[in-house]
Amino acid sequence: MTGDLKDRASLDAACRGVTTVITTANSVQRGGEDTIESVDIAGNRSLIDAAKNAGVRQFIFVSTAAADPSSPVPIFAAKAKTENYLRESGVPWTILAPLAFMDTWFGIILGSALGAGKPVAVVGGGRTRHSFIAVHDVAEFATAAVGHPAAMRQRIVFGGPEGISWSDIVEKASKILGRPIPVQNIQPGQPIPTLPPPLDQILGSLIAGLEQQDVIIDTTEIARKFGVSLTSAETVLRGMLAGQASR
Repeated sequence: MTGDLKDRASLDAACRGVTTVITTANSVQRGGEDTIESVDIAGNRSLIDAAKNAGVRQFIFVSTAAADPSSPVPIFAAKAKTENYLRESGVPWTILAPLAFMDTWFGIILGSALGAGKPVAVVGGGRTRHSFIAVHDVAEFATAAVGHPAAMRQRIVFGGPEGISWSDIVEKASKILGRPIPVQNIQPGQPIPTLPPPLDQILGSLIAGLEQQDVIIDTTEIARKFGVSLTSAETVLRGMLAGQASR
C-alpha cells in the first residue's frame, strides 16, 4: 500500500465504496522512492483527498504521540502536518497517537544487537522512561475506534501499561535469557551501530528524539473505554526472545 500512495488513480479506485479508512503508512525502515516527503506527506494527503472524494465516513490516521510540526525529527513533523491536513479536509476523522511501538523498537535496538552479538546501544545511559505500547494493542484501538462515538473527530493519545526505560528493558531481557546483556552508551543522534545505513542514522535520530524526556501516559481510562487489554513489555519480550534462552 505504501507505494500505491503515490498513484492517485489507484487510491481513488481503492476508496470507492469504502466507508472507513485506517492508515499506518509511513516511510520508516523503507528506502528508495519511499521517503518522508513522498509517503508521509504527499502520499497521505493523496489518500485523504481520495477518501473525501469517495465520501468515506471515517478516516483513522495512526500518528504518534510525538507529532509536532516544529519537531527536529522529520517523521514527527510530517505526522503533525498530516494530522492538520486531515482535520481541515472535511473528512470525518480519528487520529490515534500512540507512543513508540514495543515490537518495533525492541527489535531495532535490542534484537539487532543480540543478532549481531554486540552490545545494546542506548542513549544517555538508557534511563529515560516511556509508555511503550504493543503493536497488537494499537491495532485493537484502531479496530475499536471504527464507528465509536468517543473516537469521532478526536485525537486519542495512548501508551502501554507501564513506564519503562531501556535499562529496564535490557534487565528484563537478561532475566528472560538467563545471561547478562552488554550495553554501549551512544550520544544523541549518533547512528545505531548494529543497523545498516541509512537506517542506522535515521533510527538513531528517532531514538534521540524519543529520549529527550520521560513520556509516561496513563492509558487506563482510555483502554477501558475502548475495551483494549494492554500488553506488558515482558510479554512482548518473551515472545521476541522465545527460543534464545538456551543459546
